[in-house]
Amino acid sequence: MTTPFQRVHLIVMDSVGIGEAPDAKNFNDEGSHTLKHTLEGFDQKLPYLEQLGLGNIDALPVVGAVAHPKAYYTKLSEASVGKDTMTGHWEMMGLNIMQPFKVYPNGFPQELIDEIERITGRKVVVNRPASGTQVIDEWGEHQMKTGDLIVYTSADPVLQIAAHEEIIPLEELYDICEKVRELTKDPKYLVGRVIARPYVGEPGHFTRTSNRHDYALKPFGPTVMNTLKDHDYDVIAIGKINDIFDGEGVTEAVRTKSNMDGMDQLMQIVQKDFKG
Repeated sequence: MTTPFQRVHLIVMDSVGIGEAPDAKNFNDEGSHTLKHTLEGFDQKLPYLEQLGLGNIDALPVVGAVAHPKAYYTKLSEASVGKDTMTGHWEMMGLNIMQPFKVYPNGFPQELIDEIERITGRKVVVNRPASGTQVIDEWGEHQMKTGDLIVYTSADPVLQIAAHEEIIPLEELYDICEKVRELTKDPKYLVGRVIARPYVGEPGHFTRTSNRHDYALKPFGPTVMNTLKDHDYDVIAIGKINDIFDGEGVTEAVRTKSNMDGMDQLMQIVQKDFKG
């Protein structure tokens, strides 16, 4: 049997939506169209995406429809229940999630916070949904003075822990996140990811570093990546993909520092001779 391709490079543009999904009302996302709204007022052309057929999917500013697109194009909706990072990526690899992860719009239960404080020996502050950059602006100096853990969440089923690298060294922060990951595997919490969010700098000038680390649950079943790996194909994960799948089905993990670094790493891998 011959295969049509020896290699497939799958690029995921995270959060680049092209219109509301059928279940948008369940997530207060009615009327959403991230790509269209981003391109409104955009004064540059996107000729390559246009030639591939992006503008044939939906009417978009600066990206028109073409008569003979150079690629196949379509618009898909998730079959899984949920819209978070893990649910979407797992489904792309053939694993549907019918029991959604839990989100915490009012913060995490006090029972969980108490357990985190007990196992880490550190006090927890914030415990609510927050912007990652805003929360360190507001609480970063407090964290430096006290050594407390800045714990927050978002619209996704994530528990994020921020700490200044000079106050809580990376290895300690990672160890804390691993312990919290074990706590939140309990079905009553069902948190998708625990994320270490280290930052540096002085009050008023804090910046998050590239030393972020995600601690995800293992996929609930085998994925296409497992099948490929089991049949001796290479599965190279760039950026946070290895974390999202907790290393399952991955043969090589490539860490990245930014979106641009991710594309640079991809261009290097494209030059390699491999099958997968």
